[in-house]
Amino acid sequence: MKEHYACVCIKEFPAQSMLRLRPELRNCACVVMKGDPPLEQVCSLNRKARLLGLVPGMTKVEVETFEQITMLKRTAAEEAAAGEALLACAGGFSPRVEECSVNGMFLCVIDVAGTEKLFGPAEVLAHKLLSELQRLGFIACIAVSSQFHAAIIAARGLLANNPVTVIPAGMEKETLAALPLSVLDLTPDQAETFSLWGIRTLGALADLPLKGLIARLGQAGKCMHELAHGTRSHLFQSVEPAFSLSEHMEFDSPIEMLDALLFVVNTMLEQLILRATARVFALASVTITLKLEGGTTHVRTVRPALPSIDRLLWLKLLHLDLDAHTPQAAILAATVTAEPGSTSKVQLGLFSPQLPEPSRLDVTLARISAIVGEENAGCAVLNDTHAPDAFRIEPFQVLSTHSKAVPSVTVRPATRLIRPAENMSVTIQDSKPESFFFRDRKYTVERAYGPWLSSGDWWNPSLWGYEQWDLVAYTQAGAMLCCSAVRDILRNDWQMAALYD
Repeated sequence: MKEHYACVCIKEFPAQSMLRLRPELRNCACVVMKGDPPLEQVCSLNRKARLLGLVPGMTKVEVETFEQITMLKRTAAEEAAAGEALLACAGGFSPRVEECSVNGMFLCVIDVAGTEKLFGPAEVLAHKLLSELQRLGFIACIAVSSQFHAAIIAARGLLANNPVTVIPAGMEKETLAALPLSVLDLTPDQAETFSLWGIRTLGALADLPLKGLIARLGQAGKCMHELAHGTRSHLFQSVEPAFSLSEHMEFDSPIEMLDALLFVVNTMLEQLILRATARVFALASVTITLKLEGGTTHVRTVRPALPSIDRLLWLKLLHLDLDAHTPQAAILAATVTAEPGSTSKVQLGLFSPQLPEPSRLDVTLARISAIVGEENAGCAVLNDTHAPDAFRIEPFQVLSTHSKAVPSVTVRPATRLIRPAENMSVTIQDSKPESFFFRDRKYTVERAYGPWLSSGDWWNPSLWGYEQWDLVAYTQAGAMLCCSAVRDILRNDWQMAALYD
């Protein structure tokens, strides 16, 4: 199969990785600073800052001489999250992706050979890839070529107003000829040498005699000569990054208001949903980790009944949860991670009534939990104990997997608990109930099962304080009553606890 490569180039990657989560700053002049005070320097900047005259390497004092410049501190965590998002986006077009980033520029090459039937011709594929990158908030340049290094060099030489190019096979030298030597990773000595020779473009470099270039620059000269001709070979080394949904953002100043935090989380959720939908996933759960002043962290997890890609739903659930569990200090950074889940599928009949949206139930349960507490809202689960009415509350959960086996159906009597239990008069014979009066009617016991001792918790001072009997009794008229009677052993009092239907 003929080789075919698409190179993605993200220039000023530190600045773009930070501005994609700060949409309010995209129309402002911004610079990214690296280093510790007072030795901070500009390491990356956007186009508006460059038009004002700022350049990389400027100190903070020099930047402050310009008006309306926003300075952001470089963070490795945000760049790592942005890089994962880019590799995941590239992996949606081909499983073979190689990253070759250099000097604050993100570069990755995608092996797109054989993808014509999926994405169309090379130019159509490049524009689809560019559209996906723009949805993630990046300004990218894409070059497609049958030669690995030619695609990288062409992508580095593209401008934002013409972000896509396709190099025909065999036309690599002619296409790259007009590009400046800055698209190559030259050392300062090599750049000075070419400047003294009057070599400014790749075309001029390609016209130099190979033997003379090797004699003066060694094997590096041969490498640059092959790059200028577009003939240098390469062994493709693909990476296989694990698919994860995570976004990180460090704040310029501590945040104390919940509304300000949710404004930032809204953009992070939007990015997570875009990345999940590109893989035909939904978000099953969202975890927000807040780094607080003092070195502490605040972690909260929201898990609705069904996976969802509704950004407003997730934002509302996080709002209710954080409102009920407020951080106890100012927030310095936030990390939002999500667990991918399958998209929910609901098929309705032609004449079936419209079902309510599951998200409305999730929001309602979150509101109830915020009012009564999480420990008082959910599903009642019996405890493994002999104590009467012993249960706990667990959150509602919907199983993601369904067994194909048909469960066996066992017919069981329904139990109606009597709250509060009603007093009854019981006649005992041979240590068993013989008859009793209940609700002004006399019943004769036909069958008695028991006793079962309850309240058997070892820490309870009234050890085995109750005994329970299941009775089948009849009135004189023949009416049957199945019930559960409880006797307080300490006080010798009988009560009707439940009736069986």
